Amino acid sequence: MFKSKKLVTVAAALAGLLFGLDIGIIAGALPFISQDWQLSIAQQEWIVSTMMLGATLGSIANSWLSSRLGRKFSLLWGGILFAVGTLGCAFSINIHMMLIFRVIQGFSIGIASYAAPLYLSEMSDKAVRGKKIAMYQVMVNVGIVLAFLSDTFFSLFDSWRAMFAVLVIPAAILIIAVWMMPKSPRWLAAKGRMSEAKTILLSLRQSEREAHQEFQDIVASLKVKESGFQLFKANKNFRRSVTLGIALQFMQQFTGMNILMYYAPTIFKMAGFASHMQQMISTIFVGLAFVIATSLVSQVVDTWGRKPALKIGFAIMGAGMFCLGLLLEMIHNGDHNPLFGYLSVVMAIVCIVGYAMSAAPMVWILCSEIQPLKGRDFGVACSTTMNWVSNMVLGATFLSLLNGIGTGNTFWLYAGLNIIFIGVTILFVPETKGIELEHIEANLMHGKKLRDLGVTEANIDNATLSIN
Repeated sequence: MFKSKKLVTVAAALAGLLFGLDIGIIAGALPFISQDWQLSIAQQEWIVSTMMLGATLGSIANSWLSSRLGRKFSLLWGGILFAVGTLGCAFSINIHMMLIFRVIQGFSIGIASYAAPLYLSEMSDKAVRGKKIAMYQVMVNVGIVLAFLSDTFFSLFDSWRAMFAVLVIPAAILIIAVWMMPKSPRWLAAKGRMSEAKTILLSLRQSEREAHQEFQDIVASLKVKESGFQLFKANKNFRRSVTLGIALQFMQQFTGMNILMYYAPTIFKMAGFASHMQQMISTIFVGLAFVIATSLVSQVVDTWGRKPALKIGFAIMGAGMFCLGLLLEMIHNGDHNPLFGYLSVVMAIVCIVGYAMSAAPMVWILCSEIQPLKGRDFGVACSTTMNWVSNMVLGATFLSLLNGIGTGNTFWLYAGLNIIFIGVTILFVPETKGIELEHIEANLMHGKKLRDLGVTEANIDNATLSIN
């Protein structure tokens, strides 16, 4: 059925590549679209944020799609819709047509951002689960950098249409790769297809004994009678994990890091870089820092842990956002020292490094780990929907915030939120490295505090899961 376990990681992570390409492509294309169609600030925000609207709808719909068709075919449909949306954007003749296809494009990204981390969490061995899911985020960042490079090249020809059209190539690769992937054994087991689930586990794990034990844990977790929304209504412990997942995605977005991706050229123009080429080169440096930092963190995520990374990352982002706001405020007030422009790029890189080592991969990892099997589709759908709703709010308000409360105050607002998120992490976020998904579920269903979901105890019996 498939030749290598590596295909699972590579094929699923290709969904992250499309995610990153879509984030990065609009940063370079927007100035040219705005110039061609004479767009207002509000219309520019619509072009950015309608993708998030589509992604929100996609993540909601995928709760049903992933449950009925499985993670594999969710990703397949995501790739197909991405190709349709991308071509539609490339051939749009007015802003109304562009907005429609941006929603379609976003819908596909909503599917991918939901299904890929979920699929990887269910397919990966516990010892490397964090690394595999972090690979998804690495590919997101690679996609962002490739989009920035592509934008820079096509900007030489003022061709924003080509910036979109070229994305059909990775979409086609994703469709082919996903077709070759196996189905999730946990999804198969949830559908009663036990023989298929066990066969895939035997192919994925290092030993027959390991695969057999994991299969038994999966079977035990299926003894919970309710599932999805019914489980959410009946089980207060499941409501806790859903709430934590939603909070984590809210925190990830309101670090403010994605505004550095969506509006990078605009921000660097504020920093004093006059030409579009200067703005794009600065943007590429930010993207490269993103890739390098996430790649390094992905190698240690299963030894370093989720919680320490989040605390350190929020602190770095808070300090970086504060300094970036201070520099841009000084430039805005008439201090045109060229050094401030370069320092602004450095601070943007500091922010992105903090994000890449913490909230960017860790939130996706945690959200896919903390939900019980019978409620995983519903729980991940809720948290992913919050990600895109928050993302949409950011994209739709950034330029308005700059005009309303000022440059410095906008960035200082995000700096303050990052500091608050450190406290939330200390109080509520669990450490889940190296822990079986079914063990985390057992802790949750036994009513342990959220921050203790990763605590290991020899006397926990997964077969005694009960509804509280």
